[in-house]
Amino acid sequence: MSTQKDRLYELLPVIYRMRDHEQGEPLRAWLQVVSEQVEVVENDIERLYENWFIETCEDWIVPYIGDLIGYEPVHEAGEPGEVTTPQGRLRNKILIPRREVANTLRYRRRKGTLALLEQLANDVAGWPARAVEFYKLLGWTQALNHQRPDRGRSVDLRQGDALDRLDGPFDELAHTVDVRRINSHRTQGRYNIPSVGLFVWRLKAYSVTHTQAYCVEEAGPHCYTFSALGNDTPLYTRPEQETEPTQIAGELNLPIPIRRRAFEEHTIENGQERKQAAAAYYGLVGDTRIGKSLAIWTRGWPIKKASEQLIPRESIVPADLSDWQYRPQRGQVAVDPVLGRIAFPPKQLPKEGVWVSYHYGFSADIGGGEYDRPLSHPADSVIIRVSGQEQLNTELEPWKAGTDGQAPEGQPSHAVIEIMDSAVYVLPINITLKENHSLQIRAANRTRPMIRLLDWQTDRPDHLSVTGAEGSRFTLDGLLITGRGVQIEGELASVSIRHSTLVPGWSLDPDCEPHRPAEPSLEVINSHPCIVVEHSIIGSIQVNLDEVAMDPLKIRISDSILDATGSECDGPECEALGASGSATAHALLTIARSTVFGHIYTHAIDLAENSVFMGLVRVARRQIGCMRFCYVTPGSRTPRRYHCQPDLVEKAVEAEFNPGEEREHAKECERQRVRPQFNSTRYGMPTYGQLAHACAEEIKRGADDESEMGVFHDLYQPQRAANLRARLEEYTPAGSDAGIIYAS
Repeated sequence: MSTQKDRLYELLPVIYRMRDHEQGEPLRAWLQVVSEQVEVVENDIERLYENWFIETCEDWIVPYIGDLIGYEPVHEAGEPGEVTTPQGRLRNKILIPRREVANTLRYRRRKGTLALLEQLANDVAGWPARAVEFYKLLGWTQALNHQRPDRGRSVDLRQGDALDRLDGPFDELAHTVDVRRINSHRTQGRYNIPSVGLFVWRLKAYSVTHTQAYCVEEAGPHCYTFSALGNDTPLYTRPEQETEPTQIAGELNLPIPIRRRAFEEHTIENGQERKQAAAAYYGLVGDTRIGKSLAIWTRGWPIKKASEQLIPRESIVPADLSDWQYRPQRGQVAVDPVLGRIAFPPKQLPKEGVWVSYHYGFSADIGGGEYDRPLSHPADSVIIRVSGQEQLNTELEPWKAGTDGQAPEGQPSHAVIEIMDSAVYVLPINITLKENHSLQIRAANRTRPMIRLLDWQTDRPDHLSVTGAEGSRFTLDGLLITGRGVQIEGELASVSIRHSTLVPGWSLDPDCEPHRPAEPSLEVINSHPCIVVEHSIIGSIQVNLDEVAMDPLKIRISDSILDATGSECDGPECEALGASGSATAHALLTIARSTVFGHIYTHAIDLAENSVFMGLVRVARRQIGCMRFCYVTPGSRTPRRYHCQPDLVEKAVEAEFNPGEEREHAKECERQRVRPQFNSTRYGMPTYGQLAHACAEEIKRGADDESEMGVFHDLYQPQRAANLRARLEEYTPAGSDAGIIYAS
């Protein structure tokens, strides 16, 4: 019996406990039941006390505290959701932000100040922001009695840094007057006396800590990229908190791409000016391996040392490495933060490896990444923590099949192999699970290990293969897998892919084009597990079954991107879900809050909601399931649809026009208007999968709760924007117009 349950019993005098023990302890059993109810009452009292304060109260209490101080929710953003569902609670956090309610009185005292607008963007919408008064950037003839030498200056073509920031949030050059209003819903103007612009950044800066750089051998052995995938990626600033509440955010305070000129720092050495990396961007945070915005380590360069060493900031030279033609001098390393490239002197190569820490941009916590995510496993699991390729290879031995194809003895019933760093692991992985056994390969929280699968064997495929006996289960969590896909065989009960990336097209070219666009990322061969994909990015799925008499394979996808390496192609490489040599995959698909680039050919769709399908959807059984609040490419064969696009706009045209050419032309115009537009459809780009600002409102607010369709549904971007617009109208300085400008 636990001490907590016996706390009332232990308060009794010893004589009563002795007599109770002689009679079989009936009093003890009764007091244990009473103790449970006492604990319930105490917890309720404690929770009631915590609900008095905005910092500790439960989420459903926040609107009531807001009502006490006169906080008014923005009805344009939508009505609160059900508190009994996870989606409803998440929506309510956006509609009525706890931080905004806590600071409402403080906002009212600071009403009309410029710095308050930046804080509103952070507290109301969760977006980092920079506020700009555009009247300060107007070119005008100054009065002699009130001179402003730092304003209204003509452009100096010798000021390269100022020209680099032209028309951006950090612009300092003078402009002519723009009479359009900055808060206009038609076309937005900027440079006018009452205009105040709030530049907001929706992309976040995600870290990659101490991982191997990629050697671009095609360009030369001295050429490297920060991305271990080998693609060019802009490096982002690790944002720092402003030192004062009234300080306006600068480039170091925001998650923005690092400019080449901002990365430069000019010093005088021996009477000559030279360039080196800026101290604000390069280096380490304290005595750790965590970089400020970026850091580079080598072993044995430039001096032969056994230990790994950080390249000094004085040796880093900012450069433009667009064509790899720049050759740094001996003892120097060239870095291009715009492309994420590194160049060493051709005659002074780092022969023992290069490691980097850096930050990249992305919209949300999906795919493999160093962000906080929930970890789960069976209660009786054996957790094996590994760090290093040799240790991982050793710990995988109990799951490697022998010459007879059977798993060796000593395999734990339920095991978790947890990788503790963000290194690159280059090794073949072939898993064989016994009956009713389970294995989870996962990254530790806030790490992003990469598993690179190479062409190891000439006579067999080199996928990450998993073969399981009846009732076995396999899970990938928090990993980035490149080089090959994942192959499933045997009689597994389930395969789960959570917060992972299976690189579409296996690997990337420098311009983020897929290297093998026709190859699947997940292949199921004569197996019948339940496939679950959550918060992940994966390439196409192929279901190859010799026998289709059994029930369809169940595939459940949520909050993910299914990418067949493009949305504009019509060839077989654009088959996001299908079967080789068959018209449709023998699978039953359930998909929610996801974006699909490519065609879906499946047996049936049980449920599709709040999703975007950028390719044709063809199902064999239209009588099964439904699709709701989705965008479906015209010409698709689907189950019954409810509130889908472009069905709704087509019905509106049919109600307005009579049959004829004019109606068909109007339908086609509406179809093109509501077709989703993306800032990028290539994995590896910071804006990958993000809906463009010019995308139709029917898509940006087309979900069942008026959020956007697709993978970033749970960000509730329309609700954030509506909340922020309403608060700007409330707190903007008198006589000014404030408008939101999306910097990313």
